Amino acid sequence: MVDAAHRQAADRWFLAHGLPAVLRPGRLVRRLWTRSAPALAGFAVVMANTVVVVLVTGKHAIDIDGRPTRGEWFVLLILVLVLPLAGTVGWWVSRIAAPVGRRFAAATSLVVAMLGAVFGGPSPHVYTNLLIVVAVVAIMLTLTATGLGSILGWASHITLAHLAEAGSLLLRALPVLLLTFLVFFNSPVWLMAATVSRTRLWLALCFLGAIAAAFVVSMTVDRMRPMVNAAQPDARHAARLDDTPFAAMPDPAEIKPLSRVERMNVYFVLGVSQLAQILVVAVVTALLFLVLGLILLSPELLAAWTRNGSSDGRFLGMTIPVPDALIQVTLFLGALTFMYVSARAVGDDTYRDQFTTPLIDGLRVTLTARNRYRAAVPAR
Repeated sequence: MVDAAHRQAADRWFLAHGLPAVLRPGRLVRRLWTRSAPALAGFAVVMANTVVVVLVTGKHAIDIDGRPTRGEWFVLLILVLVLPLAGTVGWWVSRIAAPVGRRFAAATSLVVAMLGAVFGGPSPHVYTNLLIVVAVVAIMLTLTATGLGSILGWASHITLAHLAEAGSLLLRALPVLLLTFLVFFNSPVWLMAATVSRTRLWLALCFLGAIAAAFVVSMTVDRMRPMVNAAQPDARHAARLDDTPFAAMPDPAEIKPLSRVERMNVYFVLGVSQLAQILVVAVVTALLFLVLGLILLSPELLAAWTRNGSSDGRFLGMTIPVPDALIQVTLFLGALTFMYVSARAVGDDTYRDQFTTPLIDGLRVTLTARNRYRAAVPAR
């Protein structure tokens, strides 16, 4: 048996390592407010950004066509920086260990979000903005209560911790990715991009992404099924639990098999972590093509490739001074890269040694902690 303090520490450890299914019933819905503080802080940064946009442009939506003014260039700059800043603030809040500090951060974030809804927001109507804030906060609390938030947070942590492996994967995929230049410098592709609607393009991208994701997940499940089904302790990993809440918990004489929910949690963590790593490579590649297009595309070339397509584009409801055809081609090339790198990552020995093997090794440590937790903590 363990006391309440050790049990709470063990619960936080499993949440921090993306395995919420191990927790006993009812544990996930406790301390929702403090656990949601990092996500609320990131959302507060986004809402504060809308206030800046309204102050600079006088509008509640980003609508920049033609040649941007100095103020509109400033809006484009903060638009690029808002997500990294939100992620940084969320990470900083996640480093706060004291519950009082987290509660204060969560309450402050909610106040900032509400003020953003009043003085900024995506809509000129305050009530609409307030409803959006309430809906987003409800979604965040739901993700926290279901444990999905902890899984996504762990996947983000793993991705950021292995950015070097993502760069290495991009370099090894570069010889084949160079073939996509043939797609980029292909006028029928640009004509298709200028003609097809954004809805149809997103459907095509989701279709291609689903195929790649299914391939990665199925290969991961096949490779990991023996280990997950066994869940046997490994003496090599016991030392890695010395500085954790499980150090004083002995290894059980009889291992309880993983439940179906726990197995799904393990497979989901492995799949999401790998897909997030691959997505980083695809996004970087797409951004490279976007920059290349901004450098090369002249009004005459754009008109020739797209039959006088628009020099402005829309993305996520915003009008920006980037050709719509270039945005569509960039998204399409990013999806093709995601598909190729997914296939390459599964069969690449170097990638497995640098990323997959450490990920699996960390999962074995987590399963060893799970076995001790199950034996020491009563079911109810």
